[in-house]
Amino acid sequence: MLKGSCHCGQITFEVEGAPSQVIECNCSHCSRKGYLLWFVPRGQLQLHADPAALSTYHFNKHVIDHHFCARCGCAPLGFGTGPDGTAMAAVNVRCLEDIDLATIKRIPYDGRTR
Repeated sequence: MLKGSCHCGQITFEVEGAPSQVIECNCSHCSRKGYLLWFVPRGQLQLHADPAALSTYHFNKHVIDHHFCARCGCAPLGFGTGPDGTAMAAVNVRCLEDIDLATIKRIPYDGRTR
């Protein structure tokens, strides 16, 4: 299990697995926030946060609940549904503890024109 959190620690989570690759999307939202997203089935992620700590942002097609901390503004994860209908979590690997980003393959995704 990997551990992650927002900057202030009000939102913490654990996720099963290890990212070997991440999506680096160039849409206006992801590029501004510097997201490196690792998509996992929702059941692999355990969220530890008071619901009042989570703020949610929707944009474009409104298919992902982009969650961020109401206190520090850090955006560690989001929830959505995969193309096959599976509940998914999008983990911002920059918010995981003890991850060497240089060892993870980045897959470019053109979200700007989709």
